[in-house]
Amino acid sequence: MPIDPQIQAVMDQVAALNLPPHYEVGAVQARANAALRPRAPGPEVASVVDRSVPGPDGDVPVRVYTPEGVGPFPVLVYIHGGGMVIGTLDTSDGSCRHLCDKVGCVVVSVDYRLAPEHTFPAAPEDCYAVTKWVAENSSEIAADPSRIAVGGESAGGNLAAAVALMTRDRGGPTVLLQVLLYPMTSYDFDSASYHENAEGYSLTRTTMMWYWDQYLGSKADVTNPYAIPASSTNLKGVAPAIVLTAEFDPLRDEGEAYAKQLSAAGVTTTCTRYDGVIHGFFGMSAVVDKSKEAVNQVAAALKDAFKG
Repeated sequence: MPIDPQIQAVMDQVAALNLPPHYEVGAVQARANAALRPRAPGPEVASVVDRSVPGPDGDVPVRVYTPEGVGPFPVLVYIHGGGMVIGTLDTSDGSCRHLCDKVGCVVVSVDYRLAPEHTFPAAPEDCYAVTKWVAENSSEIAADPSRIAVGGESAGGNLAAAVALMTRDRGGPTVLLQVLLYPMTSYDFDSASYHENAEGYSLTRTTMMWYWDQYLGSKADVTNPYAIPASSTNLKGVAPAIVLTAEFDPLRDEGEAYAKQLSAAGVTTTCTRYDGVIHGFFGMSAVVDKSKEAVNQVAAALKDAFKG
């Protein structure tokens, strides 16, 4: 189907900024340029607190969103996108607020270390450390350690999938749901969606190749499931998953293929493609109706998972 008119309006607004591709200016300038993109604020929640928690190589900054009511609340560890190269806690602020409000859960947003300054495995180790800290220090954030989910967008979807694997492999903590929003799961740039959507839909094939080049420390990393979840030969026993993909997204096919891998391994998995939308659409719910649908779908899945 054609591009959703509301999505086209967002694309036109971003195009008017006339920002160069990230790969032309390098990581530092790309981060500054990304901060210029408009982001709609999310709803007010009971509290939003920036703090840090111990990580594998120093403290990891996090932002803790707490809903109205009396805890302990279920908790979602949320991981922002940006190709492992750009992105901050502000990147996913709107999404975190919406989910905190709609689900009635604490959301802990992770400001993991970025590449190329910190290549794999820095980012997944940071995210796992935060997830483990949440389980072991839940009383500090009014959270219930028996009701934990992980999720994220794009690179954050990759990292959420990695955390789901790590929690299985390392004996916990237990994760009830992994929310994978148009995730980076594969190191394959020749899928149909990569060629169909190589240019013209915000995220490009060239940019994705550049992101991976910044993130991976060595060629051997492409066979490590914590870097490339689709490379896993054993997905049995990981958390149930909800996977959302976008029609006009280079990452569409790999997200859907990973959902099939999970299902084939006996993992309860829901996969939904949203037509007419582009990569990053989940964070556009202030102005895009299909984004609102996606947020509501994820919120419902989280509520079901947290019911036990």
